[in-house]
Amino acid sequence: MTTAGTPTPGDGPLHGVRVVELAGIGPGPFAAMLLADLGADVVRVDRPGGPGLAIDPAFDVTNRNKRSIVVDLKAPDGPARVLDLAERADILIEGYRPGVAERLGIGPEDCHARNPRLVYGRMTGWGQAGPLAQRAGHDIAYIALTGTLGMIGRPDEPPAVPANLLGDYAGGSLYLVVGVLAALHHARATGTGQVVDAAIVDGTAHLSAMIHGMLAAGGWQDRRAANLLDGGCPYYGTYETADGGYMAVGALEGKFYAEFLRLLGLDDLAPARKDWTRWDELRERIAAAFKSRSRAEWTAVFADTDACVAPVLSLREAPAHPHLAARGTFTDHGGITQPAPAPRFSATPTAVRTGPARPGADTAEVARDWGLPAPATDDPDDPDDLGDPDDPDDLVTDGG
Repeated sequence: MTTAGTPTPGDGPLHGVRVVELAGIGPGPFAAMLLADLGADVVRVDRPGGPGLAIDPAFDVTNRNKRSIVVDLKAPDGPARVLDLAERADILIEGYRPGVAERLGIGPEDCHARNPRLVYGRMTGWGQAGPLAQRAGHDIAYIALTGTLGMIGRPDEPPAVPANLLGDYAGGSLYLVVGVLAALHHARATGTGQVVDAAIVDGTAHLSAMIHGMLAAGGWQDRRAANLLDGGCPYYGTYETADGGYMAVGALEGKFYAEFLRLLGLDDLAPARKDWTRWDELRERIAAAFKSRSRAEWTAVFADTDACVAPVLSLREAPAHPHLAARGTFTDHGGITQPAPAPRFSATPTAVRTGPARPGADTAEVARDWGLPAPATDDPDDPDDLGDPDDPDDLVTDGG
């Protein structure tokens, strides 16, 4: 089911697609944000008390471009309110442990009984089945078991933790979005919805497909910092500068490597590119060169060249970089600097239309727009009006 109307600039290519997000933390909200950025009408069903690990809702940009209602799923009318939404939706996203939605009466069978075309997206860390399916977890555990965490970092140090970008968002959110959009295409062609089981372990493992191919071919060693793309190669990595900054080097191809050495003043090391017995020497010489100047000085040296070298910027520095500023890669909305929606569309451009949804603030508006019965007014600022928080072991997961 879709809403009517002609898209206007900023509505995005998913204008008219209705999405119900059952509030959680981590990859589920990010996936729903991406759908909202693309123009979907995302209604976030917040729970009384809010999700675990929450920040001030005013700053939670993963809830931008959404609307929010508050529903106590353990109240007598809670499941019915969700089913009313599911009946009118194209996609539903939940991130509970396996079996929780079914126990609450809002699982796939309950929803499909009301709306056979619904795409039911399930976001977990371990998946819906398997020995660990009922266990709690977070990003770091999921990527640890898939072999990807063990690839990252120096060989003489513990594996480096890539925030929660690799598991939660790359292996989780993005695969959930691909899955529900593919299933939506199928549902519109056949009239039949389905369940999408998006597990972070599956998605993260899938991300390493090329590496597994290289491993099978003998072109990748199964240990850290011993390969072309994991910091083992001296011309693909990071180097400290005189002022404590860092430069990132990715001069893999021969012509880029030659330009890189020329600008460093290390032309005599050209033969070391393919001679791995000289890589320690090459790394030491490159490191010494970078330590001779500041990050700003080296940035100027490599500007407007094809040496494939860039300064390592902080989160606060990145939006001001001339290239990112020119492209509008970051945007300011409501006083918050944040990444702009991506990717970009020529005919249906996207935009940050609204700031983070305030829990429960859109109840009346959603009821009107989705043709729902007008519920009793919930006051999200009054804890007594919201009931007791749900059981975190069931309802607060990081893709668990």
